[in-house]
Amino acid sequence: MSVGPAFLFDLDGTLVDSVYQHVLAWQEALEAAGIGLSVWRIHRRIGMSGGLFINALVRETGHRVTPDEAARLQELHARAYARLAPRIRPLPGARELLTYLSEQGVPWAIATSGRLQSARPTLEALGIAPDVVVVTRDQVPHAKPDPDLFLVAAQRLGVEIANAVVVGDSVWDLLAAQRARALGVGLLSGGYGQDELERAGAYRVYDDPADLLHHLDEVGVRPAE
Repeated sequence: MSVGPAFLFDLDGTLVDSVYQHVLAWQEALEAAGIGLSVWRIHRRIGMSGGLFINALVRETGHRVTPDEAARLQELHARAYARLAPRIRPLPGARELLTYLSEQGVPWAIATSGRLQSARPTLEALGIAPDVVVVTRDQVPHAKPDPDLFLVAAQRLGVEIANAVVVGDSVWDLLAAQRARALGVGLLSGGYGQDELERAGAYRVYDDPADLLHHLDEVGVRPAE
């Protein structure tokens, strides 16, 4: 038996190289609705739920977003992202990391702020089996930075959240991990800097899944005996 925590993974920017596809999809959706927002400002919000992202537009642009307009923006984003999804690839070491954890008997799940509609092709690209615990925005009351996604993922794995490691690429993942009272580990593969991730609560920061795989002992994973 292995000795170690369960792992709760974010998806976009953590296991798959999809952050910038989401940025471009949101840019297209916003422009179609006549809303101008710089790409770098969009990137800073990736990892939030779509609803919170749209709410942030009010502060960034002063544009009032009605419920109907918010629903339209979500749909425009989903369509644009679907066109870009075929170009998305797993991040280096992602498949190997998940395979190793499974071989060692370490429980793991995926918890994403994306809805199942947008997450499905990404999960397929990663080769996620049907029996893997996957929690999407559709299944919880609130997405990141609220802790709901990670709390539900731990519950479905049958583990205590305090015995789980949350792995994410954004400050929103790590804020959600803190609020869930889980240990947070950051990855640089989503575009946030190490200092930002550490200030948001990351215990350790690694380059990508391959780098994490080589340092699992630092987060409490012991090889099976």
